[in-house]
Amino acid sequence: MEAEKLRELVMEELKRIGFSLTETGKLFFCSPRKEDLRRLHRPAVELELAARQGWLRENLPRYLPYFADGNEIFPDLVEPVLVEVRTEAQHNLFRVARLRWSLPFSKGYGRRLRFLVLDRSNGKLMGILALQSPPLSFPARDRLFSYPAGRKVELVNQTMDIQTLGAVPPYDRLLGGKLVAMAAVSNEVRQAYRKRYMDRKTEMEGRVLPAHLVALTTTSAFGRSSLYNRLRYRGLLLAEPIGYTEGYGAFHLERLYPLFRNFLEAQGISTRGGFGTGPRRKWQTIVRALERLGLPSELLHHGVKREVYLFRLVDNLEAYMEGRDPRPAYRDLPFGELVAWWRERWLLPRVERVQGWREWRREDIMELLLGGKKGEDS
Repeated sequence: MEAEKLRELVMEELKRIGFSLTETGKLFFCSPRKEDLRRLHRPAVELELAARQGWLRENLPRYLPYFADGNEIFPDLVEPVLVEVRTEAQHNLFRVARLRWSLPFSKGYGRRLRFLVLDRSNGKLMGILALQSPPLSFPARDRLFSYPAGRKVELVNQTMDIQTLGAVPPYDRLLGGKLVAMAAVSNEVRQAYRKRYMDRKTEMEGRVLPAHLVALTTTSAFGRSSLYNRLRYRGLLLAEPIGYTEGYGAFHLERLYPLFRNFLEAQGISTRGGFGTGPRRKWQTIVRALERLGLPSELLHHGVKREVYLFRLVDNLEAYMEGRDPRPAYRDLPFGELVAWWRERWLLPRVERVQGWREWRREDIMELLLGGKKGEDS
């Protein structure tokens, strides 16, 4: 594709999804409404769904029965269990659930852990949780700690980033997302991490890092998060707001990514990723394409700032991350006790206050994934 035509497509795409350009050439998105923020992500989500249609048509009939109809849920009998994803069937169920999110799907990068939250009373899926390696540079997190010289990589890699967290319908109507968020800080997640990564060498540096998991970070999907806001367990704040992202990213140009790659490859510029490129490969490819097109890299400053949350898994986080304490002092948060708190604090009071969850039918998921119905997040 010629450069002039691709330049026009870039500007048309930005205008189509709601951006305008200021006089200084910066992007501006005026609406803070969640529905408008979802619309920004819709092209990337639709692109992913279109690419997965064959897989979904083959596999969805097998996994759809794991999603509950509203009349299959009896709140007094709900019995959540946390299951680490290990088998192909568990991975596929996770994948189906994740594809209904309003944010684009990603396999994650680096160290990864995935979990299903199932309702033992009926065998249905309640929610999903995925952790991945954290970004080494994350201003909202890094402002909290004065890392010892030469130890930042070691210490940051004892944290993880929450890549996906939420409930599936109709459990989302019953604040199942709060339960999945509480599960993230449970002893069981920390123990699963230790079991998986004990004595494992890092692939990039060949180092054996301590198999401690001392904290999690995540960002809200759309601005301020109702899911993480005021998330407490017996007075203990679980999700601590620590700032906002700076509003950089490439999701708003995701639909044009194949064209950017073809454009660069036609000029003899390789766009293939190598080990260690991680999530920055698309970013680097789009930056190079914009430069070759004569467009400013500031087009990647979309300005959509997401709130950042910190989940402490230890009581001495600052002292440990700054090298003042040699060992982490882990919090004792068994999943079963978190479930009991969630049931009394959120589930049972919600049952009669909220309408519609009993009428939910799993066929709506098929319509969403195969019929183009708009997604929603917990």
